[in-house]
Order: sequence, then C-alpha cells, then structure tokens
Amino acid sequence: MKVAKFGGSSLASAEQIKKVGEIIKSDPKRKFVIVSAPGKQNKEDRKMTDLLIDLANTSFANQPYEELLQTIIIRFYKIITDLGLNRQLLDDIHHSILHNLKREQSAADKMDLIKSIGEDSSAKIVSDYLVSLGLEAYYVNPKEAGILVSDEPGNAQILPESFEKIKTLRERSGILVIPGFFGYTKAGKLVTFSRGGSDITGSIIAAGIHAELYENFTDVDSVYSVNPTIVENPKEIKVLTYKEMRELSYAGFTVFHDEALIPAFKRGIPVAIKNTNNPHLQGTFVVSEKKEKSKAVVGIASDTGFSTLYVGKYLMNREIGFGRRLLQILEDEQISFEHAPSGIDDISVIIRERQFTPEKEVKVLERIKEELHPDSLSLQHGLALIMIVGEGIMETIGIAEKAATALAHANVNIKMINQGSSYVSMMFGIDAKDLNKGVNSLYKVFFDDDYEYE
Repeated sequence: MKVAKFGGSSLASAEQIKKVGEIIKSDPKRKFVIVSAPGKQNKEDRKMTDLLIDLANTSFANQPYEELLQTIIIRFYKIITDLGLNRQLLDDIHHSILHNLKREQSAADKMDLIKSIGEDSSAKIVSDYLVSLGLEAYYVNPKEAGILVSDEPGNAQILPESFEKIKTLRERSGILVIPGFFGYTKAGKLVTFSRGGSDITGSIIAAGIHAELYENFTDVDSVYSVNPTIVENPKEIKVLTYKEMRELSYAGFTVFHDEALIPAFKRGIPVAIKNTNNPHLQGTFVVSEKKEKSKAVVGIASDTGFSTLYVGKYLMNREIGFGRRLLQILEDEQISFEHAPSGIDDISVIIRERQFTPEKEVKVLERIKEELHPDSLSLQHGLALIMIVGEGIMETIGIAEKAATALAHANVNIKMINQGSSYVSMMFGIDAKDLNKGVNSLYKVFFDDDYEYE
C-alpha cells in the first residue's frame, strides 16, 4: 500500500484536481490520499489557509467579514462546479464556516477550527471527485482515522497510541481520502499541527499503516541541490537520506516541513517527492540508507533572519553552570536557540531574530550583565546561515577547507563556523547581505565539476 499526499498547488483548481484523479487511478496501490488546502493558482493568488486565517482574525476583531467569506466561497464554488460535483457540497462548506465562526470558544481553539476547513473541504471534494470517476473512495475524518494529538493549538504533537488505531485502516476497502494538518485530542477537540502540517499527517498515516512508500506530490520535479532562486539551473538530487533531508529542511529547503518525516523515518518508510504536473518523472527518493555512496556534499541550504548573542568571560570554562544559566535566561523569556558554538572564554548563541522583541532584547542583555557578569556582551542581527549537507562530510578530508576557500574567493567574511555537532552538515554564519554570492561560490566548488578558481 502507498500513501499519496498532495500539496496545495496540486489542489488549487479543478484542473489540478483532475490531474490528482489520474495519478490515483494509475496505481491501485495508492489506497491512502492525504490532502492540503487549495493553494495558489498563480503568483497573485492567495492560499486558502491564509484567507481562512484572515477571516478568523477579522471575526475576532468584530469587523465585517462578509467580503472575505464571499472570496472563500467563490473559490470553492469554482472548483466544485468545474469538477461537476453536487452543489450540496458547497452548501456544507459554507455552513461549516459560519458554524465555526459563531462558536463560543477561545480564540486559539476557534482559529484551529476555522483554518482546518481548507484541508477538510479539499478531502471531501477529492473523495467526491474520485467517486465521480467510478472509483470506490471515502472521505475519512482525522478523528475516525485515529489521529490523536496533544492539546496544543497550532502546534499539535501526535500521541503514540494513534498508530495502532491508524493501522486498522488497512482493513478498509476503497481509497481513503484524509484531510491533512489536524487531529483530535482525547477529549475530542480539533487541534492543528504547525503550518505545513499536512506533510506531517501524510508521514503519520504512512507510519501507521506500514506503507511501502510515502509519495509526496508537489509542484517541483525533484529536490534541488541548492535553492533555484539563488543558483540558476541547479542539479537535482535523486536520492537523499532522512538525516540529509531533515538538515536541508531545517536550513531553508521548503519542500518539506522540517518535522514532517519523523514518523516515516522511525518506521523506515521510503519517501518519494514527485511533481503532480509531471508524475512520470522519478523525482527524489528519501531513504534510511543509501545503497551506493554519493558525493560527500549533496546539498547546500541557506536561510536569513538570525541573530548572534555573544558572551565573553575570562576562564568561562572553569565556571560550572555558566552555559546552563545563560540558556536559562533565554528560556525564562521564551526564547529558543538554534546553535551554541563555544570556546574557552566565550560562547555564541544563534537565535532567530523573530523571537526578539525590543523589550525582550533589553531584558535579556540586562539579565546577562547582572547575573553572569561577562567581560564582553553583544547582540548582532542580520546573520545568515549556510549549511552544506551530506552524510559523507565527516569521512571526507578537505571539505571545510574547500568551503572556506569558496567563501573567501567570493569575498565573504565567515562570522561563525560550526562543524562536529552534526555528522551530516557543516554550518557557516555570514552577513545576510552576502548570502547569494556565498551560496553561488559554494555551489561552483561542490557541484560544478569543470569549475576552477582563477
């Protein structure tokens, strides 16, 4: 059995959903279908989830929301009518939106209810369309599917007992179409995963039913070795390991939500990333272990929006508990850190800029001064991280030298380097303004076989 997950671009219009239908028809092993909310039809369009979030926020502010609601209903109307489906389906969606808007619940719980309507409606539309094609297909609500989650609105975590219940879905006949992005608590409350969570649902179902393959259909032919908006015509990656994909996802690759593969990874299920518009292409496979050795570096990921908190103190290494107390200050202010490279007399903590409000910034710096008595202290914004990824990095001599030389030739100053904390990646911190030229230089060194420095 295969699990096929279709992203928002695959469900943005009736034309795209017809392609989904053909893909499902072409392989009888595709028994489980996970769907996202309708995505953008073009660059100027908006994702359905964004429209629903705006609708909820407008309602919470007691502002008129009729125009937004009309936009949402018209979008669903066009999809349903162009597919030739029963108008009753549209009426049900409209009723569901109005019902959830009027519920007496907390804003967080209500937001989850409203923004889940995109995926839920997609599942009903796709299942009805498959039936219209003569296939045996059923809409299955996540509660019925057994997706039990923690009570954390907007950030639900799957509960371990879910998987045994999900496994029983194997016994059902026909094609089961399940909305992604949300599950239910033991008390029966709807709660969503973090944004991009339909990928998580797909991985959960694949793990639960012990799928032979989890197919993730999107709008790209494969995963590329580097961001194609930075490097023109980059090479495709045919095979990745789970560890490599997770590192790449964390560091800026947008194909997967960075938590999405964990359930499939634990079960050892291979993942195929394929294009709904070109389903005949091989795509990229994500596996537990590669059968053949590949290049040491398989991809280069990058992201901006980081800050560096630098703390220096003579003989810091002898002061027991210094690092713990520093991180405790951040924890008290609800700030998580990304990396913390350290030396004998200093430590740098890498933090995403969005976690700092001006008030938090002042408070953190004041507390560090008062409680840790550093010799030097600074907080710098505008940092970008570049990560070179590959399971062969630690076994290959000269990777760090090649990377550092590539950045030097691009006239990019390295502000931070972190090697050793991960067996599959090496990370460089640079000024955000130098990101593009740094990535281009690294790509030439590791992927352009004919390139030589002048």
